[in-house]
Order: sequence, then C-alpha cells, then structure tokens
Amino acid sequence: MTAEDTVQRQLDAYNARDLARFVLEYADDVQVFRPPIATPVIAGKAALSDHYANNRFNVPGLHAELVGRIVMGNKVVDRERITGIGDSPIEAVAVYEVAQDRIQRVWFFSPT
Repeated sequence: MTAEDTVQRQLDAYNARDLARFVLEYADDVQVFRPPIATPVIAGKAALSDHYANNRFNVPGLHAELVGRIVMGNKVVDRERITGIGDSPIEAVAVYEVAQDRIQRVWFFSPT
C-alpha cells in the first residue's frame, strides 16, 4: 500500500460522504493545519469526525474534484476543486503526510 492509495481512499470516501470510511484513513492523533495558522485547527480523529459530520458531509452537492496530484514518498499534494460549500467552486491545495498507512498530518491551503 502506498501513501497515494491512502489519500485516494479518503478522497473517494469524502465524495461518497462515507464518514466511517473517510475517518478510517486517518491516524488517531491526526493534525490538520490551515496555514498561516501554526497550530492545528483539528487535532485527533474524534475532532476530525465531528468537523466533517457537521460541516461537510451534511452539505448537499459536496464534491472534491482532483485537478492534479504530486507524490513524493510519504507526502501527497492534491490540487482540488471543491463544490457545494459556497456559491462557487473553491480551489484548494491539500498536503497529506502518511505514515503506517494512515494520514498523520494535513495542511490545507485555500483562499477561504
């Protein structure tokens, strides 16, 4: 199994709005960052599950289109176009760090 496989499974689960399958791809102590904020905006699998249950998977029309991907060892960089959250698509970049077949850290870059 590769880092890319792990990230792709979580993307597929995201688009299916399958919370259990989505959260399964993350480490128990996952950290999610939104630069330029230096501290995690989400810490731990329970907080991740809560955030996505209440702020994403309940949104009609939610979809993340993979526009491009770069894989460098255990880092996967995805350029995504996310629809369903706002009035127009959001262009975003997500950097995933994978260890032991689970996403350990994520950095999300977006204009919002």
